[in-house]
Amino acid sequence: MNILKPQKILFGNLNKIGDLLEEVKENDEIENIELNEYKVENIEFNDITIEKSIINYTDILNSNLEKNSFMDVEFKNCNFSNTSFEGCSFIRCKFNNCKLTGCNFIDTRIYNVSFVETNMNYINLSMASIENVLFDNTIARNSSFQENKLKNIILKKADLTQAQFFKTSLKGIDLSDSNVEGIAISVEDIKGAIINEFQAVDLISLIGVKVK
Repeated sequence: MNILKPQKILFGNLNKIGDLLEEVKENDEIENIELNEYKVENIEFNDITIEKSIINYTDILNSNLEKNSFMDVEFKNCNFSNTSFEGCSFIRCKFNNCKLTGCNFIDTRIYNVSFVETNMNYINLSMASIENVLFDNTIARNSSFQENKLKNIILKKADLTQAQFFKTSLKGIDLSDSNVEGIAISVEDIKGAIINEFQAVDLISLIGVKVK
């Protein structure tokens, strides 16, 4: 499966900006920007489109960034802890070595996105549409997947310890390389998933059987 990366070939000359909030006050469509070492808390902006851009070493904490669109954006070494992206759209984006702890991704569209070496503990992905997505060496402990539409999901050494799945089918998804210890999931939702023999011992309790 080929996960499309941000299309850097489409990037023009990147305009280095110092204050993202000032930029979105002036424009609701932003492209070809580079944001570096920007740190802020408790901000809000909505209905903004950001595309063909690179965001580096940026911390936007405890903020409301709902109903925005991100297309062909690469996030590197960023921290968005406890920020809400509810109702956002991420298309051909990459999160590399980022922190998304406690983020709200409810009702978000995530299409052709890579999460690489990213901390997503306690992220809420309920009702998100997740298609052509890579979770590579990513930690998503105590994460919430509820009523998700999952298609073409790749998990490489992902940590899903105590993740919660509700009305979210994992049919055809390969979990064998990931940590699924303590996940909360129904028999119906785990049916058809690919697991290894050690995971089978942990998951067999779902059908009421104990291994002695």
